[in-house]
Amino acid sequence: MKIVPGMVALITGAGSGLGRYMALALARKGICISVVECDEPAGLATVKMVEEEHAKIQQNDAKPVALFIKCDVAKPGELVSAFLKHKQCYGRLDICINNAGIGEKEEFATDCSTDGNGLWRRVVDINLIAVIDSTRLAIQAMEEGGYAGAILNIASSAGLFPMQNGPIYSATKGGVVLFTRSLRKYAAQKIRINTICPEFLETDLTRKVDKEFIKSLGGFVPIDNFIQGVFELLEDDSKAGACLWISKQGGSKYWPHSDEKKKYLLKYSSSEKEVSYPVEATRTFVPDIPKEFQKVVVHSLNINFRIATKLVSTTLELPIKEGHVLVKYIYAGINASDINHSAGYYLGNKAYSSLPFDAGFEGVGIIVALGEGVNTTHISVGSPVAVISFGAFAEFALVPAAHVIPVPTVTPEVVAMLTSGLTALIGLEQAGRMGSGETVMVTAAAGGTGQFAVQLAKLSGNKVVATCGGAEKALILKDLGVDRVIDYKKENVSTVLKKEFPEGMDLIYESVGGEMFQTCLNGLAISGRLIIIGMMSQYANDDILSVNYPGLCGKILWKSQSLVGFLLSHYTKRWNESFQRLNKLYRQGKLKVSVDPTPFYGLESVADAVEYLRLGNDIGKVVVCIDSHASVQSRL
Repeated sequence: MKIVPGMVALITGAGSGLGRYMALALARKGICISVVECDEPAGLATVKMVEEEHAKIQQNDAKPVALFIKCDVAKPGELVSAFLKHKQCYGRLDICINNAGIGEKEEFATDCSTDGNGLWRRVVDINLIAVIDSTRLAIQAMEEGGYAGAILNIASSAGLFPMQNGPIYSATKGGVVLFTRSLRKYAAQKIRINTICPEFLETDLTRKVDKEFIKSLGGFVPIDNFIQGVFELLEDDSKAGACLWISKQGGSKYWPHSDEKKKYLLKYSSSEKEVSYPVEATRTFVPDIPKEFQKVVVHSLNINFRIATKLVSTTLELPIKEGHVLVKYIYAGINASDINHSAGYYLGNKAYSSLPFDAGFEGVGIIVALGEGVNTTHISVGSPVAVISFGAFAEFALVPAAHVIPVPTVTPEVVAMLTSGLTALIGLEQAGRMGSGETVMVTAAAGGTGQFAVQLAKLSGNKVVATCGGAEKALILKDLGVDRVIDYKKENVSTVLKKEFPEGMDLIYESVGGEMFQTCLNGLAISGRLIIIGMMSQYANDDILSVNYPGLCGKILWKSQSLVGFLLSHYTKRWNESFQRLNKLYRQGKLKVSVDPTPFYGLESVADAVEYLRLGNDIGKVVVCIDSHASVQSRL
């Protein structure tokens, strides 16, 4: 992220010391600053200095170049208010620097208080808790604004090495380091969070440190060295979850350095090659690299998934291919398309010659090994990732690194947002050209993709009509905000459409096929659009290509209607960005994700899950837990 004039930053603890130095350095670049400080005279002094720096570059700013916000960061309400005041003034947040910090004033072991008000607790509240809280608020502000952003958490070398005369201070700074290094995943949302760990710089705080001790370290670290490191972390887009250690004797180094990393390497030995990977990238779950693993393959072409597939053991190819990653799958999604795949429809005349081939379209898991040449800007060993590719019904898979989608965590809800969620979002917007103020109809609306379609249509300001089969599904759809639910087990869909919606539907999201498709076509408005994303009712009868629709051309001609097919694989370039949009809506509580409550464990249950979906029993996304132990560990 190139720092350019006009950007805005929020800096806590900017009234003196490092906070003031950073504020002035950014001001010289034409950056507007919110000075968040509890000491009002000191904060106002920094504001005046920032204004003077802006005057030197003669930049014409419509808004204040500096804003003082009085705030005790240890008080959550005041911190929330500080971000709100910043937003009201500037409307956006490009840079957030969490700098506020204090040292220990007493030996924590001498605290005899019984009310939880020991002075050492305030060190924890300011140095660690407030940093976490401010990081949270900054992420939310950047996500809401839709801009790329950089967050810098100021730690200390005391967060890397023990500090005997400041154990609480050292603990808080160590917490900041590991907290920040655990946030690399946000780079996928163009929000980079880094930390910097300087040794002693000359500030009001460090001037109280024993001078002989400072001298033994070679003296204070020059402020210019520190500021240079700050800009490096703010501007270098390859740095995410990075920790920069700055010392007088060693200069600037990223932590952990190579010698330190050796302490965290696990090794898997084979006759071909030794593969090493750092488990320090995640403390949640990194399994051993296996010699063999199991997967589901299609060994004969059949619409009956159980007959067409079998579970086999296969040898893992080592070393890991260049540009590839080894993914340990934890959850896999079940789709109607799994039946088409087992029947060979997607491979055309190459289906028979391709046997046996891998089954499964989507899964989430973690990266357990990297091949040579993999760009580690957004992924590393231990990173949670999603994959939309053949071969997801497997314990492990080698996947091109360019094909993985970084995700925040490994959960069934993430699986639901892949094929099902992406089909709904991209299908409605790209194929359906969905606007607002229209009437949108969704068939099979309580299923994996239907649940997303109805909510996205509502979020866009449309009236939504949905079909489903059964009272339980109808209740779920009403809870999702559907305006009119048609339970085809109780009502005739065609009759309801003619009576209640005589003008027809502006947009229909259709996945059932057969008679339902004909009903939808008849219920389409003038200039209406009908998106075909599937035909589930026809898959099981092997008549996906055999059903005729007499008069189809005439119908769409006389009403200027559009009939559009949608296949997610044709929109691969939109997957990552679209997933991040869905995930943002989910995290903001604007999008509900329903996962079918029926449990399916292990690859042995995949055929049962496919049959469960085919029979229409699903309520929400059907997901198979491939490794229940890993699923628990990935949530820790």
